[in-house]
Amino acid sequence: MKNYIPYSGNQLLNIPSLNKDSAFTNEEREKFNLIGLLPSKIETIEEQSSRIYKQYSSLEKDIDKYVFLRGLQDRNETLFYYVLNQHVSEMMPIVYTPTVGTASTDFSNIFRKGRGLFLSAQDADHIDLIVNSVRDNDIKVIVITDGERVLGLGDLGIGGMAISIGKLSLYSCCGGIPPSKTLPIVIDVGTNNQSLLSDPLYLGLKQPRLTGEDYFNFIDVVIKALQSRWSTAVIQFEDFAQKNAMPLLNKYKDNTNCFNDDIQGTAAVTLGSLISASKKLNRRLSDNVICFLGAGSAGCGIADYITKQMVTEGLSESEARDRIFMVDKNGLLFENDQNLQEFQTAFARKSKLVTEWNIADQSFIDLETVIRNSGANILIGVSGATGAFGESIVEALLCNDPHPIIFPLSNPTSKAEASANQLVEWSNGNAIIATGSPVKPFVFANKEYNIDQCNNCYIFPGIGLGAIAAKASRVTDNMLLRASRALADYALANVDSDTKILPPLDDIRNLSKHLAFEVAEQAALDGVALYQSAETIQKNIDNIFWEPEYKPYHRVSY
Repeated sequence: MKNYIPYSGNQLLNIPSLNKDSAFTNEEREKFNLIGLLPSKIETIEEQSSRIYKQYSSLEKDIDKYVFLRGLQDRNETLFYYVLNQHVSEMMPIVYTPTVGTASTDFSNIFRKGRGLFLSAQDADHIDLIVNSVRDNDIKVIVITDGERVLGLGDLGIGGMAISIGKLSLYSCCGGIPPSKTLPIVIDVGTNNQSLLSDPLYLGLKQPRLTGEDYFNFIDVVIKALQSRWSTAVIQFEDFAQKNAMPLLNKYKDNTNCFNDDIQGTAAVTLGSLISASKKLNRRLSDNVICFLGAGSAGCGIADYITKQMVTEGLSESEARDRIFMVDKNGLLFENDQNLQEFQTAFARKSKLVTEWNIADQSFIDLETVIRNSGANILIGVSGATGAFGESIVEALLCNDPHPIIFPLSNPTSKAEASANQLVEWSNGNAIIATGSPVKPFVFANKEYNIDQCNNCYIFPGIGLGAIAAKASRVTDNMLLRASRALADYALANVDSDTKILPPLDDIRNLSKHLAFEVAEQAALDGVALYQSAETIQKNIDNIFWEPEYKPYHRVSY
């Protein structure tokens, strides 16, 4: 397929999706009026990548590396993704967690160039016009945030745009979605972060956040405009506050091609990791008792997917829920708690449980007490409570199981419930561990540990790719659950370490293709896509899957 380009000169060099920098051939330089605008040497993308990596490696601070890579992305997208693919394990913590947290916090201070759409509440009457100003009529994936709950850092206003950009970088890097078919969006409805409101450099609306009906009405205007322009695009909700995340998901999931990554994506990757870990120990997931610290929308979303998996393994729904214990800052959740949110009620325990445990103080039942009385052998942290998994917590788990499974998933690293190093030491290397943020390899008792990062990037790129390949009209829970099981199966088939439960990041593009096939098949089974043969699904995936390589250009006039 020939690429006919109507642009020339500096105009062509300033389009990041088309720019090749020093890799333009002599023929292209002549045809596109580039002679004299570039150094005379014609380089390959490999040579360019070598220079970029050398420059990157000379930087000491992670945030400086982030700014450097974002600058490359805004100048030459093909080269950016080529470099990222070559060094994905090293650079993913820079383009996404944990460094993206710093980038979100400092967004206005490090801002260089706009990318995507900034949809402000003050422009509510012009959202259709703004959405229609986007050049591409075939956007495939949209990541949208209002920046109110960025990672574990809270309200960062339009700084949430860094999250949308970062997620879509992973869609292209890991899932092969062409970057020109992605669109990052931040919804600017103000901020309640006083430090941002008083910062003269803050680029967002300097007003308190919209709430209630005004907030939901504006979101509705945005979603309708996006649906009207790109009716089949997958919309990923990202980093919405707990009070809004579940209501928005429930409102749109049955009539919009969408999912919430914090709720469903986190649930899917955690479930896949738990299935993999359980199989490593020659168990089913339903053989375990699971305790959560953190009972927000993410924690309850994971618990819901765990319940669904246990049901497929033969338990009733009530039996599955009886194996799950939710603890938050107020202790174990009980059904008579007047402060329970609707999504928490399914996992709140009956009061008679306290009597059976024979606990003197029934007003607050803490995490360690729950573990010791429930027999829990899996512990998942989604609380943002730094250091909450202390040595006594690990000792309690070891009393229940010589090989407990411990996932401190809170992001960024500063919010983690425990460090992997501590958990390995306290369990004497016997726990199976996965973390929310990346961990550098370390040695304990003369053995090297490479701890898995339970990162949503193992799931959402394959989900998006599969939904696109199937031409699905919705993203269903069954599609995500099937991706979880496929992730576990792929990990077990491709990892031979006794401590690893997830495949290496270097293999993530092959993993995404594998998940996409499973997701596309499930979409047809769920009735949200037409039936396609296995051969057709695979062909669709291969046709969509984008590789960062330069194509020859041919000049065409307007």
